[in-house]
Amino acid sequence: MPKDEAEGEERQRRVSEGRGFSPLLFRTLQSMITIMHDPKTTTILGIDLAGVPTRPSGICILRDMTVETFLAYEDEEIVGIAESCQPTVITIDAPLSLPLGRKTIEDRSGDHLRPCDRELLRRKIKFFPITLGPIRVLTQRGIALKEKLQFCECPTLEVYPGGAQDILGIPRKQQGLDKMKKGHEKLGIQGLKKGMSDHELDAVTAAYVGKLFSEGEAEVYGSDEEGGIIMPIASKRSTS
Repeated sequence: MPKDEAEGEERQRRVSEGRGFSPLLFRTLQSMITIMHDPKTTTILGIDLAGVPTRPSGICILRDMTVETFLAYEDEEIVGIAESCQPTVITIDAPLSLPLGRKTIEDRSGDHLRPCDRELLRRKIKFFPITLGPIRVLTQRGIALKEKLQFCECPTLEVYPGGAQDILGIPRKQQGLDKMKKGHEKLGIQGLKKGMSDHELDAVTAAYVGKLFSEGEAEVYGSDEEGGIIMPIASKRSTS
């Protein structure tokens, strides 16, 4: 059996085993099996979204293991990038859902945490709750951007680069951007430039998690009903 075919069957096997995916994401993965026969055909668009368009959002286009990164501001710029690169998967570093019972981020009648947030707590991964001041604004923008990207007809998924970096053994930006960049390079990611911003590097992590998702090597924290966060499976491709 040719190597590429054997690798494709192995990816299908991982998907069929579930690997912690919720039923909705499991069905989504099944629809992507034909793409997953050759990971080189996938294009992942990773977005480190800023809360407001006056601040830079990091953008990463990941093809195979080579990245192209830059900054964008307005939603229209991000939508235009998506139209141009025709992604297989879009990953966004921003909350893309509300806790059950809340109709808007301003609604205070529901819970403050989603199941995916509680799972982060359980695993002792630090994060900011979506009801916290600046994150409220980011949540509104994230949900609106996801709607604008529906034309891509591909999975648009919430990711958390900081938490993913903890799992993958990549230093967070607070530990220094050079260390953060080297952590990505240890994963085999190519195309990283000198002087990259923290926004671009977080977008690289976001895109890499999307690649793991497309290969059946990620899991979802949370539930279908209230959304979920896609995260690497612990011990998978760690740099540590």
